[in-house]
Amino acid sequence: MRALVVGRDALLVEVDTAGEVAALHAELLRRRDAGELGGVREVVPAARTVLLDGVREPRALAARIAGWKVPPLAEAEGPLVTVPVRYDGPDLAEAAAAWGVAEREVAELVGGIVFRVAFCGFAPGFGYLTGLPERLWLPRRATPRTAVPAGSLALAGEYAGVYPRSSPGGWQLIGSTDAVLWDPAREPAALFAPGVRVRFEEAGAA
Repeated sequence: MRALVVGRDALLVEVDTAGEVAALHAELLRRRDAGELGGVREVVPAARTVLLDGVREPRALAARIAGWKVPPLAEAEGPLVTVPVRYDGPDLAEAAAAWGVAEREVAELVGGIVFRVAFCGFAPGFGYLTGLPERLWLPRRATPRTAVPAGSLALAGEYAGVYPRSSPGGWQLIGSTDAVLWDPAREPAALFAPGVRVRFEEAGAA
């Protein structure tokens, strides 16, 4: 873990894995809520970094963080959101073939995973979800689609995600949902936020 001063009042903490990002993000929020981080305003995770903004003494905090022993994040830690999904994506057959299962088994495989929102980006409401076993990782499409429908459940590499609105995209589409990922009139506006656990439940399943 390495903390870099990136501005007058900002730090960028680098780690090696998505799991370490999740654990560090949770630890930073705990310490901020306990009043240990001074005036830190924002704690923003990304793929392998966490940005802290509003740091009063960035060099001093960087030295402290370097000596932290951050505990792994407990699997059951964080709120759980259940999202109903229809497994009707145009890439469902290819995903099933790559996994060596029948198409009808994809819902059971994906539904048995509790994902976690690692970070957000790309579009308002889009969360990068981790938790997919390596044996289920899928490559991005060689040719991205010019328009992916809103609500599409998609996979790419180690991540899963749901497109909050229609946009170009190169992820593998395996399903769709009517859940609203981003609603500015809602509080909070985003259904997915870093640290939230997500389970995809087959729509209409008992």
